[in-house]
Amino acid sequence: MPPTLRIATRKSPLALWQAEHVRTLLQQKFPGLQVEILGMTTQGDRILDTPLAKIGGKGLFVKELEQGLLEGRADIAVHSMKDVPVDLPKGLEIAAILAREDPRDAFVSCHYSDIKSLPLGAKVGTSSLRRQCQLRARRPDLQVLDLRGNVNTRLKRLDMGEFDAILLAGAGLIRLGLRDRITQWLSIKESVPAVGQGAIGIECRSGDDVTRHFLKVLHDPETARCISAERALNAKLQGGCQVPIAAHASIIPKIEMSWMWMRALVGNPEGTRLVRAEVFGGDSVEIGEALAEELLICGAKEILEKIHKEAKGFSN
Repeated sequence: MPPTLRIATRKSPLALWQAEHVRTLLQQKFPGLQVEILGMTTQGDRILDTPLAKIGGKGLFVKELEQGLLEGRADIAVHSMKDVPVDLPKGLEIAAILAREDPRDAFVSCHYSDIKSLPLGAKVGTSSLRRQCQLRARRPDLQVLDLRGNVNTRLKRLDMGEFDAILLAGAGLIRLGLRDRITQWLSIKESVPAVGQGAIGIECRSGDDVTRHFLKVLHDPETARCISAERALNAKLQGGCQVPIAAHASIIPKIEMSWMWMRALVGNPEGTRLVRAEVFGGDSVEIGEALAEELLICGAKEILEKIHKEAKGFSN
């Protein structure tokens, strides 16, 4: 009997696309492999009327999937790496990271060609504190509003006139065949992406050598190096959904030793203070940690301490 792998995934259209994509890749590499998809509803999917920062962060999108792995109901879980917390549950590991899609943020509007053309006081929706703070710093006159829900839900609310524009990850639009909805691509410099944005990660039980054998052929080393650097920075800064932290690493082509360039940002939610830094280097973890130290020295420490203090007061 051919082997079977069970994929745990959220039920949103984008999450299901990612799971189907992984199934296709696996079956192309291993024609006899049976792959089943187990759709799950996470707490992050159920609570849509509250900002993520107030209900526990992006980890709410992966907790149920990880529980399915630990209980043996699934063999792998497919995640957007930007949703995966720095600390994984004991007994689980990220066994493969796929080649990254375009990591940039996208501006989508029915009436305006770019951010610059938005009128004073225009309503812009986005679910990300990171996007919100960078947009507020650029256009403090705008009404920047929280917007939750899957990609199609957000686009529907835009089309119904609730917003003048919305910001989302371009990778999700591309994967859902909605590239033509992108009005303007935001450069890495003007809107630094989230840690792990555009990358798909596959999680499995530690020590499951059979599953890891199947997954290793999907692993993209260059993308993994970049994601490792970004997550190292996030870990050093103790980042989470309550903190507007952005980071993007890329391999510098045609450079000896395949050096890496990395840019990062820490801001306050109001967008009145943004601390930026960048670094070049060879070792991904060292680069991420060094860049985090640079940000802390340049003023990020004060921003983070204030945000964590306020978050603690809110939870009490």
